[in-house]
Amino acid sequence: MLNFFLKISFNKYKKKISDINQKSLKLKKYSNKELKKQTYLFREKILNFNLNLDEIMPEAFATAKEAIYRTLGINLFDVQILGGIILHEKNIAEIKTGEGKTLIALLPAYLNALKKKGVHIVTVNDYLAQRDFKLASKVFSYLNIEIGLITQYTENIYRKKEYEKDITYITNNELGFDYLKDNLSLKKSNLLQRNFEYAIIDEVDSILIDEARTPLIIAQTIHVKNTLYKEAKKISSILKNKFHYQVIQKSKQIFLTDVGILFCENKLNLINLYKDKNPWTNYIINALKAKELFINNKDYIIKNNKIVIIDEFTGRILEGRRWSDGLHQSIEAKENIEIKSEHKTLASITYQNLFLLYKHLSGMTGTAETESSEFLYIYKKNIVIIPTNKKCLRKDLPSLVYKAEKNKWKSIAKECFNMYQQGRPTLIGTNNIEKSEILANILKRLKIPHKILNAKEKNIEKESEIIMQAGQRFSITISTNIMGRGTDIILGGNPHKIIEFNIKNYLYNVNDNFYYKNINNILTKSELNFLKIAQSQEIKKKYLIELSRIYQKLLKEYNILCKKEKYIILKLGGLYVIGTEQNESRRIDNQLRGRAGRQGEQGTSRFFLSLQDNIFKIFGGRNIEYLIKVLKIDNNIPIESIILTKALNIAQKKVEKYFYNIRKELFDYDIIINNQRKIIYEERKKILHSDYLYKYIIEYINSTLEEIFKIYLQNNKNILILKNIIKIFNLKIN
Repeated sequence: MLNFFLKISFNKYKKKISDINQKSLKLKKYSNKELKKQTYLFREKILNFNLNLDEIMPEAFATAKEAIYRTLGINLFDVQILGGIILHEKNIAEIKTGEGKTLIALLPAYLNALKKKGVHIVTVNDYLAQRDFKLASKVFSYLNIEIGLITQYTENIYRKKEYEKDITYITNNELGFDYLKDNLSLKKSNLLQRNFEYAIIDEVDSILIDEARTPLIIAQTIHVKNTLYKEAKKISSILKNKFHYQVIQKSKQIFLTDVGILFCENKLNLINLYKDKNPWTNYIINALKAKELFINNKDYIIKNNKIVIIDEFTGRILEGRRWSDGLHQSIEAKENIEIKSEHKTLASITYQNLFLLYKHLSGMTGTAETESSEFLYIYKKNIVIIPTNKKCLRKDLPSLVYKAEKNKWKSIAKECFNMYQQGRPTLIGTNNIEKSEILANILKRLKIPHKILNAKEKNIEKESEIIMQAGQRFSITISTNIMGRGTDIILGGNPHKIIEFNIKNYLYNVNDNFYYKNINNILTKSELNFLKIAQSQEIKKKYLIELSRIYQKLLKEYNILCKKEKYIILKLGGLYVIGTEQNESRRIDNQLRGRAGRQGEQGTSRFFLSLQDNIFKIFGGRNIEYLIKVLKIDNNIPIESIILTKALNIAQKKVEKYFYNIRKELFDYDIIINNQRKIIYEERKKILHSDYLYKYIIEYINSTLEEIFKIYLQNNKNILILKNIIKIFNLKIN
């Protein structure tokens, strides 16, 4: 059925793809100057002949395709062109890992940028935004298209300029917070964004599905009562789970029992803990949440004596973000660090309603099909599965399930040892920092060399290097979700990144290790000396040709070395991906599996699970509890059982259904708030952009006075006064 669907999709667009390819061949005769002029000609056609984008799509796609070839040396495959068409048609394209999503997005981005109304390419983190911006800059400089970048480090004075460019690369967080800031702005000159015209969302399921439960909030600080948080922490440390309170892990809620309520009342010398004006309930519940539900190195880290939230979906830290309703302060009290001010919400929006503001919206991801009904219900978007250019050869092996968690980790460590002995690159995905460090400590004791990538600063600083070496022989890489979405692990290594690292290493003595081959053994002494001299920007510009020649010399050598290495790795079976816990959705599991077997390469994936894993404890119910008791099997031997596999799959489907219902309810509830938000923001916009504020002020005064007098008149019976008021204010009273 799936193959039939793919065939229909491809055949439907065959003529368009053929037309684009033919036009692209003609453009090969164009000079660089003539190719650049294409953008000007397209814009003239749109302006003067009122052509719509569909009419110029084949020629515009062909132009972008040729620019990609000239700048990057890459000739787009037909399936990549198909992906571009699907995105232009404002649908969601499911494009498998390694099929070139970054390149595919350039086609519809270029076409829609011709209208000069702005295109946003939205990514899940700064690393991907910067990486994709860097690649796109090379292509669009050939086409006279201005391209911008906004990350968490972009200052406000530059943001407006970046938004005004034809295409802007930005993260979902920055986009959302800038929208809220604009709608709190008191000056027209402080506004950053244009109207929302067209967006391409990379990893669309992560942003519109996984993160849809978390609203974006801008808040202002208010006075904090430190003593209340500290006292609540003391009480929470005495209270006992299942006796004084009940924890509901599924919904992250805590309820005090009757015994717990009585204990708190006695401790605080209160008659009624739940009395209207009594503030203690919220403080105690938050202190218990901090104790039971929010864990260091899982939900947050302590950085520079501050609580910093970890994004559960990306594994990255969320600088400047704080939990609301006093929860963040309760965690600060728990960790004995300075309790910061409380916050009052000024503005908020969900990602669902933020992206529905766009006139045209499209998205791409490697995993969307399982959420097709949700995309259709909320966003009115169809999912089109783009066929891979080459058949996927990855083997997804059956999961190994252990009774106890400690036996699972032992088994994973043993598998890592076996892979290291073979020289086969292995990536181990963990759900949080705590788990990644548990495995790292086991491997350290066993003296198995490895790298670890998680949100901790010492590791994140080496992110590029760790990703670069993850596809090389003998590499064992432990990572949280950071090395999930959007990360391409290149077997044998990325020659460009290796050159960059080795040159830095040579110039700044980063360490004694060079990847594959010391550049001392490739370049002559005069070339090495030249690299040392040509470090300043001015000298770089002056000797650009010589630097380019040296780079090409290194590239030739490292290309050969990387290809040899890749050949050996493929003989070993390609990248081996190990999952250490099932996630709340099959999509997230598939994202991890998708790191292996890119572009038709070989690869293997396998999940190592235990019946003590969080997902099974929370959602497994009595089935899992029963299995743990009755299965009389050696703890070191993985369990193979059809009943067990079925129970685990049911648990994961329960999680998916539970979170889908939360998102659906949130969306339905937020419709009311969103309608009010739209009206208020529209009024604000009118006022900010108006040169005649007097007219609006008088209008508001009149409507307010009318309301006041209507209420007054309904309660007053003095006919003379009533007649005078009606006459003076020209009121219409029923």
